[in-house]
Amino acid sequence: MDAFTTGLLQRIKATETDLSRALDEGDDFLVEVEQAELDDLHRLAAEHGVEVGASSV
Repeated sequence: MDAFTTGLLQRIKATETDLSRALDEGDDFLVEVEQAELDDLHRLAAEHGVEVGASSV
């Protein structure tokens, strides 16, 4: 796995964790921010053929 793929997957995992935390805390604004970031990361992964496992959120 190259550095781009590794970094992208790490960012996705971190964003999923942040999104989960925002959901748990009931922070609607942060949920929107993290969900948008996650959507962008998934789009980027798809554009570069990076397989992403099922989301934990």
